[in-house]
Amino acid sequence: MKIKLHFIVLLVCFSLQHTIVAQEFKYRTVENNAFITGEKLKFSVYYDAMFTGKVNAGTATIEVKNSGRKFKDREVYQIIGVGKSTRTFDLFFPVRDRFESYVDKLALVPHLFVRRTREGSYVKDDDVIFDHENGTAQSRKKTQFVEPFIQDIISAVYYARTIDFSDAKEGQNFSINFFLDDSAYVSVIQFQGREVVETSLGVFNCLAFKPMVATGEVFGNPYPMTLWVTDDENKLPVLAKSAVIVGSVKMELIKYSGLAHPVTAQLKR
Repeated sequence: MKIKLHFIVLLVCFSLQHTIVAQEFKYRTVENNAFITGEKLKFSVYYDAMFTGKVNAGTATIEVKNSGRKFKDREVYQIIGVGKSTRTFDLFFPVRDRFESYVDKLALVPHLFVRRTREGSYVKDDDVIFDHENGTAQSRKKTQFVEPFIQDIISAVYYARTIDFSDAKEGQNFSINFFLDDSAYVSVIQFQGREVVETSLGVFNCLAFKPMVATGEVFGNPYPMTLWVTDDENKLPVLAKSAVIVGSVKMELIKYSGLAHPVTAQLKR
């Protein structure tokens, strides 16, 4: 009898927990002044090492579209990121990546994440359905319970752009939960301060951050990357530099259109 009673209590607690998640999700609204439908960004990706010098490795684009689809009767942005290596770099390490995130316009959480990765001999395809009302993420392999408002790797970037950093202190950490490869992670973004950055597009007042990544074969420490975003309402990523085990990688914004606001952080072209 005790076993049955314990089981009933656990079942009730489990049901209450997911009812609370569902109610919380329905009422969450994230104020978004950073981006709008129609924004499109293009980046150049460079690889630099002692034996190769600076090599133009490829390009990456990311675009916000107004999807005609709805998820649970909620409107979404369709955010598409595409990465492609140059013909020269194809000889060493061909890359053909495509990511799509269908992001709730009010809650700024993903309903569907689509991944098509082709990097050298590595191939990875996945489709993840996020059910925020029941707190689950269903990939091609399995279904797991996840934290409320968990992000994918694309939606996390756009959600981060909506965070108010006006009162941020140097060294302050901001946490974002995201889901990738059937695992949930907590990424910490560490604010580094305000800096003036020069790129091929001009000179910008920027906010500097160090996003935490998983260490392993590519990254030797958890904060190998520095990311600079414009210190204005757009929070536009203009430059990223990352040290890898051999050499470094740089990603630089080379073209943009469809922004929500003028780039007031630009000091000169």
